[in-house]
Amino acid sequence: QVQLVESGGGLVQAGGSLRLSCAASGSIFSITARGWYRQAPGKQRELVATITNGGIRNYADSVKGRFTISRDNTKNTVDLQMNSLKPEDTAIYYCAAKTHDTPRYDYWGQGTQVTVSS
Repeated sequence: QVQLVESGGGLVQAGGSLRLSCAASGSIFSITARGWYRQAPGKQRELVATITNGGIRNYADSVKGRFTISRDNTKNTVDLQMNSLKPEDTAIYYCAAKTHDTPRYDYWGQGTQVTVSS
């Protein structure tokens, strides 16, 4: 089992920045990839960014050039640096992890709210 806890959400004006962090505990040795997803009101959950154990990063087109995913293996954390935020980035952001090579993520954090005002 893997436990994930997010931190760092909040309210920011458009054009501002926020940094989210996700701490993992439990069977972290089994994790093959970690990522961030988000869900806006009335919409489906969508991928934001992922990073594999080999350091391969993947971003949604809507955040490329503005968001950066990074990890610190000594702290078992994965961060999401969000710059040039837009009101459409408003959502609950979820940290995720998986322990296999299929696209499905198995473990999820409780979510952290990000609100971008115009």
